[in-house]
Amino acid sequence: MTAVDLRAARDDGASGRDVAGSAGRKVIGLALRQVRRGAVIVVVLVAGMSAMVAATYAGTVGDALDAAALAALAENPAIRTLFGTPVALDQAGGFTVWRTGTVLGVLLGIWGLLAATRTMRGEEDAGRWDLLAAGRLPVAAIVTRHATVLAAVPLVAGLATAGALTAAGTPPHGALLHGAGLALLGVYFVAAGALAAQLFPTRGAASGAAMALLGTGLLARMLGDGVDALGWLRWLSPFGLVALVQPYAANRLLPLAVLAAVAAGLLGAALVATRHRDLRGGWFVAPAGRPPRLWLLGSLPGFAARRLAGPLLGWAIGIAGYALLIGVVAVSITSFLADNTRFAELAAAAGFGGLGSVEGYVATMYALLAIPIGAFVAVRIGALAADETDRRLALLYAQPVTRHRLLTAELAVTVAGAVLLALAAGLASWAGAARVGAPLGLGAALAGTANVLPVALLSLGAAVLALGWLPRVVTLVGVLPTAGGFLWQVLADSTGAPAWVGRLSPFAHLAPVPDRSPDGGAATLMLAVATALVLLGILGYRRRDLRG
Repeated sequence: MTAVDLRAARDDGASGRDVAGSAGRKVIGLALRQVRRGAVIVVVLVAGMSAMVAATYAGTVGDALDAAALAALAENPAIRTLFGTPVALDQAGGFTVWRTGTVLGVLLGIWGLLAATRTMRGEEDAGRWDLLAAGRLPVAAIVTRHATVLAAVPLVAGLATAGALTAAGTPPHGALLHGAGLALLGVYFVAAGALAAQLFPTRGAASGAAMALLGTGLLARMLGDGVDALGWLRWLSPFGLVALVQPYAANRLLPLAVLAAVAAGLLGAALVATRHRDLRGGWFVAPAGRPPRLWLLGSLPGFAARRLAGPLLGWAIGIAGYALLIGVVAVSITSFLADNTRFAELAAAAGFGGLGSVEGYVATMYALLAIPIGAFVAVRIGALAADETDRRLALLYAQPVTRHRLLTAELAVTVAGAVLLALAAGLASWAGAARVGAPLGLGAALAGTANVLPVALLSLGAAVLALGWLPRVVTLVGVLPTAGGFLWQVLADSTGAPAWVGRLSPFAHLAPVPDRSPDGGAATLMLAVATALVLLGILGYRRRDLRG
């Protein structure tokens, strides 16, 4: 080979590296555009809520918690199960970690795993990675760049939280450890979502597996905190590892190191799995050659019910497990608050009033059911939008089937699913209360869970509205009335905002059933608003282009 040939080969290699580098930067830009809106919202919520609680600590809690009260709180297993082990509540930072740590961790986890399965498995399934993977970058490199962008979001959220808590006057060391815990928790679920996207051939299956991992980790943390003999379970849960850090108190580094190592291991496993599968394929593939399964495919309602059956079962198990826990700890919680009235007053100031009796306690806990049931209906309408975008409904719409008929069938089945979830929650909470001898009747339990349906159906209306006019953000818009409404109420109550600010949340108009009678007027108004939103959404859905 001549010197000219060698120089030409070097030039070609450098040119190839330049092209590959440019392609890599383009993929990073693509990933940023896909998640930028959600990322900004998550970062602002996590840092903003932490700063808000810390800044209002003196006015809402202050010196009200003496040593005896803190000891009683830490010894109550029901308190530890539901909210985690209370540590350093005599400091603004410690109280903020206990009050918001699990909630914000779940928020970061859900965002991370859903964003990972959407931008990886969802985009690949839709065929939008075909030409991308045919270029200079292999699939593994594309996944690596997407995972890097997604992992950066919880890191930014953790850094912003540490800065916000430090600015609110809490010790910087504790603030940094709490921010690091939230950041690593988010990275863990990004990695879990990325791995699920490589193992499962569909976005729904990948998201479901990652959500099951989140639920299992949360349950392990609750059991580890609530039962002393099972304390070791916290080392097997990402939420438990974050709790073991104990910012503003023990300030342990080992749990963070373990969580970082596990997250890195999941990311590495995702990259290895990517290199050993086909494009649009997964490790777990349905067996070929099985006989056709035609059950429930003879009508649109049957088709909608079949699509709903699997997800409904998973949601029902999770919601029933939460409701069962509500019933089991009812006596312990109410007895504790009866002996420690200051905690009851603090809970009421934070929007959790009426905890002194079993019926008042379960009514308060039932209100939270509107969030998962609202998320369920929003996710189901979001799945319809995803099926349309990914062309899975194209052949169906080529038949004498209108979009209006299909959407109506989906709405009917989704509403029925929401009712079944409320029924499952009522039965589970009644069974748990009966197990410990709490005075909660079956009728009262069912009335309490059914009472949250008007709030949850507001999420259905918002999701359908987005389906008609903003089809790219159906799930995000759908959860605003429930998740957003609850967060709005908590912030309004915690910061002493004017009464009219708090009343903007639908939860402010939710009667505490079964402690009191249902508010028929408020329920009717919410159902009317939900119906109006659905009608507006149907109008937009019929007028816009398919996949518009």
